[in-house]
Amino acid sequence: MENKEASPPSDEGRRMPFPSKDLALLWRIPFPTDIAPEEFEAALRERIKELNCLYGVSQLAERHMYSLDALLQELVNFLPYSWQYPEITCARILFKGKTYTSDGFKVTSWRQSSRLYMYHEAVGECDIFYLEECPPADEGPFLKEERALLDAVAEQIGTIATRISADLELQETNRQLTLERKALQESNTAMRIVLARIEQEKQEIHRDIKTNVDKILMPILQALALQLPPTQKKYAEMLQANLEEITSPFISHLSNSYHSLTPTEIAISNMIRNGLRTKEIAQIRGVSAATINRHRENIRRKLKITNNDVNLATYLQSSMWEGE
Repeated sequence: MENKEASPPSDEGRRMPFPSKDLALLWRIPFPTDIAPEEFEAALRERIKELNCLYGVSQLAERHMYSLDALLQELVNFLPYSWQYPEITCARILFKGKTYTSDGFKVTSWRQSSRLYMYHEAVGECDIFYLEECPPADEGPFLKEERALLDAVAEQIGTIATRISADLELQETNRQLTLERKALQESNTAMRIVLARIEQEKQEIHRDIKTNVDKILMPILQALALQLPPTQKKYAEMLQANLEEITSPFISHLSNSYHSLTPTEIAISNMIRNGLRTKEIAQIRGVSAATINRHRENIRRKLKITNNDVNLATYLQSSMWEGE
């Protein structure tokens, strides 16, 4: 048996085996006057088969939008019907190490082949085989139109495979993002629960401290103040005022609202709020009255009431500063 195999085209000629000016004529339906009458009907049937093949590949791609395996398996059984001798034609697609063959497939010497490409890299090939020897044509027993058709089909397969691969990657990315978003939502929910629990515990601690101060420390301090000489009662009053501030949100609110206040300025603000005068504060802290006056000026500046006709003690005793 004479070997009639049609060799696979080189990379240089795979995409354009014929001059570009001739491509428009490859699937042209001839007029009856162009060829002999007995050849006209056969040429017309071949052109219709070729056009149906390209249309069929598009339809199969729509049917198997997310399954390249199903597309290629159905495609190898569809392709033989578009060649000259469909009853003795079989097809094979090699794609990324997988093989898809038509029913009754057999490797023979009469082969036509075209490479498959994805992202400009060869990933396989599409082969057409005749099971029997056929009359010679343009490329072994194959027509030049069949070469162009096979190359067009191979290019479509590469384009479809690229699109399906990109779609599947996008779906997987979306799935991962959905899982990550769900995990983040669950983490946020858990964080809110933890923060709520911490706030609840803070409130419970605050209540416990207030209860202990009110019911234990204050009665002891009040009893002690009754036994102190008048010159020392001021210290007991200051101690009582400071204990009350432990259970009050004033100091924490003031420090949170005005981060520029120093600890000394916060302590002096607390004393001013409790009605102590400059000389009394100076005596308690062991500094001069001028030093306390400088602190008062800094406090007014940081509270942004320097040029306002507002009494500092009144301002601190009110809730006006909380809205600043």
